[in-house]
Amino acid sequence: MEKPMIELAGIKKIYYVGGQEVAALAGIDLNIKQGEFAALMGPSGSGKSTLMNILGCLDRPTCGSYKLDGQEVANLTDDELAVVRNKRIGFVFQNFNLLSRISAADNVALPLIYAGVGKNERKERARKVLDAVGLGDRADHQPNELSGGQRQRVAIARALVNDPHIIMADEPTGNLDTKSTKEIMEIFEGLHREGRTIILVTHEPEIAACASRQLLVRDGLITQDAGKGVKMDVV
Repeated sequence: MEKPMIELAGIKKIYYVGGQEVAALAGIDLNIKQGEFAALMGPSGSGKSTLMNILGCLDRPTCGSYKLDGQEVANLTDDELAVVRNKRIGFVFQNFNLLSRISAADNVALPLIYAGVGKNERKERARKVLDAVGLGDRADHQPNELSGGQRQRVAIARALVNDPHIIMADEPTGNLDTKSTKEIMEIFEGLHREGRTIILVTHEPEIAACASRQLLVRDGLITQDAGKGVKMDVV
């Protein structure tokens, strides 16, 4: 039987506020297989963003086990987590997080600089993934010369350029109009058909319904696990 790409067991994240213990995550058990498209849903304060940060190796749990491709990552050092993020995970954010004074191609190539890839190969790979998201003709444009939907395509290309094991998207359509939202979700669905593993955080049931699996987070626990097309009530 194929081992899951992601294995969480007993994941808790505890914060201390005014001397009180607050459990942002109260004991998460979750397996995600390679090639799954999973959407994390939940109301504000449910713990979904905390869970996303731990899945993306941006934070570590207070206790519990997190195995990524069979490797225990919950207790890695900051430097070790940075290596995991760079090599295995591509990120897409609501606010795009693009550098304003450099071109789309140079933004896309940034993860390759950190990975030690040479200049010519960086340029070639950046342009290739921009072509793949339909922005080959905008490679030399700066972000302020692009629409919101185009900027998010650049961000997706940047997430793909290192050929990561997992794409993590945090409210990727939150700042987009209806037309751009549809286009961006079509890209994610296409990546899923290619076999990419995608984890997407959203508060919009219509967006989550595009995923092959929907996970509802409430009070730091996963309370519902449903398939494609189900519209969950997150209120």
